[in-house]
Amino acid sequence: MKSKNPIHDAERVVLGAAMLDARTVAAIAAVVDAGSFDVPRHGLIWDAIVAQHAAGEPTEAAAVAARLNDTGVLSKIGGGPYLHDCLASVASADNGAYYAGKVAEAAKRRAIKIAAAQINRLGDDTGESLADVLNRSRAALDAVAGTADGDAWAAPVPLTQTRALPRFPSACLPDWVGDMVDAVAESTQTPTDLAGSVALAALSTAMQGRVHVAAGPDWVEPCNTFTCCGLPPGNRKSSVFAAMVRPILDAEAELAEAARPRIIEAVTEAEIARRAAEQALAMASKNPGDPDLANGAKSAAREADEATIPVAPKLVADDITPEAAKSLLAEQGGRLAILSAEGGIFATIAGRYSGVPDLDAFLKGHAGDMLRVIRKSAPAEYVAAPALTLGLAVQPEVLRDAARMPGFEDRGLLARFLFTLPASTVGSRNPSPMPVPAPVKATYARKLAGLVHAMHPRAEAVVLELTPEARERVVAMEREREPRLGPGGEWEPILSWANKWTGAVVRLAGLLHMAQYPTAGPATPIDADTLDAATMLGYYFADHALGVWSYMGTGAETGPAAALLDWLARHGQSGMSVRDMHRALRGRRGLATADAIRAAVARLVDHGYLRERPRGPRKGGRPASPRYDLHPDTATTGGSV
Repeated sequence: MKSKNPIHDAERVVLGAAMLDARTVAAIAAVVDAGSFDVPRHGLIWDAIVAQHAAGEPTEAAAVAARLNDTGVLSKIGGGPYLHDCLASVASADNGAYYAGKVAEAAKRRAIKIAAAQINRLGDDTGESLADVLNRSRAALDAVAGTADGDAWAAPVPLTQTRALPRFPSACLPDWVGDMVDAVAESTQTPTDLAGSVALAALSTAMQGRVHVAAGPDWVEPCNTFTCCGLPPGNRKSSVFAAMVRPILDAEAELAEAARPRIIEAVTEAEIARRAAEQALAMASKNPGDPDLANGAKSAAREADEATIPVAPKLVADDITPEAAKSLLAEQGGRLAILSAEGGIFATIAGRYSGVPDLDAFLKGHAGDMLRVIRKSAPAEYVAAPALTLGLAVQPEVLRDAARMPGFEDRGLLARFLFTLPASTVGSRNPSPMPVPAPVKATYARKLAGLVHAMHPRAEAVVLELTPEARERVVAMEREREPRLGPGGEWEPILSWANKWTGAVVRLAGLLHMAQYPTAGPATPIDADTLDAATMLGYYFADHALGVWSYMGTGAETGPAAALLDWLARHGQSGMSVRDMHRALRGRRGLATADAIRAAVARLVDHGYLRERPRGPRKGGRPASPRYDLHPDTATTGGSV
């Protein structure tokens, strides 16, 4: 959230850039220190970042929050949500050095004011010799000057609208899940975001729709989730899915094997009942006047019809049509997961086979709304509270296609996904990575399968309560979210998604709670620490949703300012005014008017590409028009423009 003080905003950008990319810390530290920040809590955060960096530890928000908590100052800086505010201020981590220069300059100016006050006091007649007063005054100014270079021109802020997206905060997950996420990411040399996204889908699958959270009065959230990670081809998505989902499939096979004797017994009993009904009908048909035989035939027919055969448990599907998904939901008691390392499911939902989009199973399967299943060969069925999990990894281009599919945006299907859009590691992968440690893999498999076996027999959902402190956190989240949704708010571009944000955080809290306390969890309320961890995940997904919505739209737009910058770099002359630019660019699309050029110039000045020359004293008449120089690193022709 922007403040009324641009320097305070710049300080947040500096901190956010350092947390977003540890590689920026050294460059920023060369310009500022904790004392450079005007806001006291910013100095505390910077100290924690520097300490993490010096120890060779991560500088991401979750790690910095943990250090601040260990030193007892996390509450003083505003908690984890304030660290997210700093991250949300950053368009690109590359901007950190630019804004560090702004922060350092502001610190110098504050120091000048302090020195001026000291000199003012020295001017009082205290009996000190004038020579000593002058020497001390010069020393005060020299101390402020330090190594400042008034002519230095910081690197410009890129015009691109591409957002720098944070890495997945695996530290927010229970240890046995987070350890597996980190280990799989290392062994496959893939972004942690991919394994983290699949891990949340695996937890949702293991809960099988049998975990809800009472988030407030008359507000109960089911804990099934939709996740989707966008990565280009060649990023080993299938390998990550195989590692993270294998325990689910093994547990499914164990459940199916355990159900086989019951299924065989039921099939046998049903066949016996069917044959008995046929025999009773045959006897009654031979003796149409015998009421006892007729009643016996009717009774046998009812028994045969009422015979039910349990189905083999099926927790996971891959390539499936909407109709098949509905049938499986009805067959499996309303619980199903679709886990796929491909994006074909989007085209299938959009009507690739039927020609008609069919979103009902997915919209209602996420919300838990009653679903009506109509089959050609059987009576219609109603699934009272379907619980569908989706865990997908798709090529980024699939997301753009999805945004254009009928109903995906306007009916809110995309708004139900927790998206991640990490940077590919292709080109920088270690050819000899560490394999997943056997104890990490074994613990993950045992605990995830244990959750599957514990939740599968439950006919009714566990409704988790929140501790009073956790409930207060939910109210605070709603209060903090609301301004972000309004006109000009940070989340206005993803309004449909952000309207579901608090509910998504509550769902994540339920998953984290049950993963942390698989045995005692159903009888234990969700505490504030778990909700805080879920909130950090929620902010992470919000940042990625902004990136995904931007990607799904028209992509990065640089606008008229970029066109003007390109022209200036190639054809501009030193000290041009808006009028000069207008004459040279007359008729250029997007820059046809002086007002359009003036707006573009203002943006270039704001981003550090242009700098206004000092104006001379006014000598009557109209003031001279401002003239501008172009950043020397940008100009491609002789001199600056």
